[in-house]
Amino acid sequence: QVQLVESGGGSVQAGGSLRLTCATFGVTFSDYFMAWFRQTPGKEREMVAALDTDGSTQYADSAKDRFTISKDGTNHTLYLQMNSLKSEDTAVYYCATDLYGRVGWAAITEADFSYWGQGTQVTVSS
Repeated sequence: QVQLVESGGGSVQAGGSLRLTCATFGVTFSDYFMAWFRQTPGKEREMVAALDTDGSTQYADSAKDRFTISKDGTNHTLYLQMNSLKSEDTAVYYCATDLYGRVGWAAITEADFSYWGQGTQVTVSS
């Protein structure tokens, strides 16, 4: 059974950094496509960063050059390192996954993923 548990959110001033962690259970990184999404009130979840089974990555334009998605296969953990944070990065951040093939570079919207964590709040003050 797949389970995702995020942690690492919090409050930080603009320009600061946070590292989000997603502990995974029942996920083999060689089989599962991983992603981080975020959501603000009244808006749909948007993909922030994604990690393919072969290690290739993709980022939202808003996250490029500031955020880094990575994984630790030994500890079954997914990370999102966020640097140079801005007030507009304030959101609830979610870890998401599904089997490669069900999702991929052609299908990485919220509706494409079956498994989600509970979310972790990130608040950036200016």
